[in-house]
Amino acid sequence: MKKLLSSAILIAATSSLYIAPAQAEVESKDPIKLTLHDWTGQLITTNIMAEVLKEAGYNIELVQADYIAQFAGLKTGDLHVAMEMWETTGRDAMDEATATGNVENVGETGMQAIEDWWYPLYMKEKCPGLPDWQALNDCAEEFATTETAPNGRYLGGPVTWGGFDDERVEALEMDFEVVHAGTDAALFAELESAYQRKAPIVLWVYSPHWAPSKYEGEFVEFPPYSKECYNDPAAGSNTSALYDCGKPRGPIWKVAWSGVKDKWPGAHKLIDGFTIDNDEMGAMVAAVDLENETVEDVVAAWMKDNEARWSTWGE
Repeated sequence: MKKLLSSAILIAATSSLYIAPAQAEVESKDPIKLTLHDWTGQLITTNIMAEVLKEAGYNIELVQADYIAQFAGLKTGDLHVAMEMWETTGRDAMDEATATGNVENVGETGMQAIEDWWYPLYMKEKCPGLPDWQALNDCAEEFATTETAPNGRYLGGPVTWGGFDDERVEALEMDFEVVHAGTDAALFAELESAYQRKAPIVLWVYSPHWAPSKYEGEFVEFPPYSKECYNDPAAGSNTSALYDCGKPRGPIWKVAWSGVKDKWPGAHKLIDGFTIDNDEMGAMVAAVDLENETVEDVVAAWMKDNEARWSTWGE
């Protein structure tokens, strides 16, 4: 799941409390607090939603928050809306929060998520058994660095993204060491550097994103994900450990404090109506990350080009 950009920070700072013209359908002038995380796509979806809500007359506050820890604020109503909760990494936290009754799953965003181990296609020459994970383990030394040798290095996402990669390595008894990138930008800068040099690398790649389109590569094939694999040690090949399988795949969800639908019912309808697909998101993320456009400009262009669409979200 993910370049936290200076422009995004600027958006958050300059828009932290947007006072829109009063409109009859606005039920409360209190700001609706939307959370910002640390990957470009989420900044885009959140700012699109913020702009749509502003157009409807709502006051908006953008709040930087941790991807998983944000649920504490959503439960209490100190935070109100999170636009991207990925099935791949956030389902357990989402289910725990919704089970309290204080957080609501507002439905799918329209995007389908994949987040898993990925390698450039040129690595198959050195490890021809790929994409099978056991072949990856057999070729661990091909992925080793000075710091991890003789173990291979897996470059994971920032620790806050979750994903259980450290646990997966242990459960499957892989000869790999997980090294977490500090930021989304650092993760893909390292991929760019390795790809240009045809250097060994296996890392966390996710979709929707531009990377799987720009670079030739494949996702590692782990034992298939199941809920039991994540919850019952007996379900997998290692009967004394959880997470001895791949990551789940599926929708990217919208979640909200349960009070949103009562306090701002019109806003709730707009959030429920929000939908964007993988291709749209991949193109917008590429515009920011590869073409150096700002999140603000990309969002403004999308709003202009899709007015007939987003204006119907609350219907």
